[in-house]
Amino acid sequence: MARRTEYDASEAAKRLKVPASAFRWARHVGVVPPPDASSYQWSRATVEAMDAEAIRAALPRTPVAGCVAADRIAEALGTPNPTASGERANVTSFVVRRFIDRGLLTELSANPDGSLLNPDQVDAVCAREDLAELVAGDSPLGPDQAADRISVRRTDFDHMLRLGWIKPAEWREVRYGTSRAGAVDVPLFRCKDVDALPASHAEVDWGQLRSVGKGRRSPLAALRAQTEAAPA
Repeated sequence: MARRTEYDASEAAKRLKVPASAFRWARHVGVVPPPDASSYQWSRATVEAMDAEAIRAALPRTPVAGCVAADRIAEALGTPNPTASGERANVTSFVVRRFIDRGLLTELSANPDGSLLNPDQVDAVCAREDLAELVAGDSPLGPDQAADRISVRRTDFDHMLRLGWIKPAEWREVRYGTSRAGAVDVPLFRCKDVDALPASHAEVDWGQLRSVGKGRRSPLAALRAQTEAAPA
């Protein structure tokens, strides 16, 4: 059997017999050197030269899941998430994922369906003076909520999406009933991005847009996105 000559993060952690989350954190803080075999792989020699004990020591506490981080952030704001299932959370995992996107938190999991985070880093985020502002800006809105927030019709907001004025931060599967066949993907937007729309598109007469009656054609319908081809 041929000897492995290149290792990704999970493979390197396995060879060193350290948790994969500890390896990723050690990479984040510089205990693990940058990949030298490719953009995401280390050579065998580099892996063998790594200090497994130093990697373990870099992450002394057990990582926490994204939902736990969301609960801790909510508690830090004085608005704890409800414990009963089915009740709406004050801070959701959507916010945690946006904090990861911002670089405020570091993803330590390779699982796309769930996050693992350094609890010390979560505590540091919870201590930020601007935490409430960050959470408010990164909270999720569905398309109908986004339209209501800027006082336009849903059809007008759909045109903004078509025009590329705003993009979903992520998509979430929503099921209607118990059948998977009734599942649809719903776009979710950051409050901050929705709030920025009027100022970032001052060329629009927002007063007129907000006064268009039900059933009337949207003033945005005639506009073309930059990527759309003009008619021949």
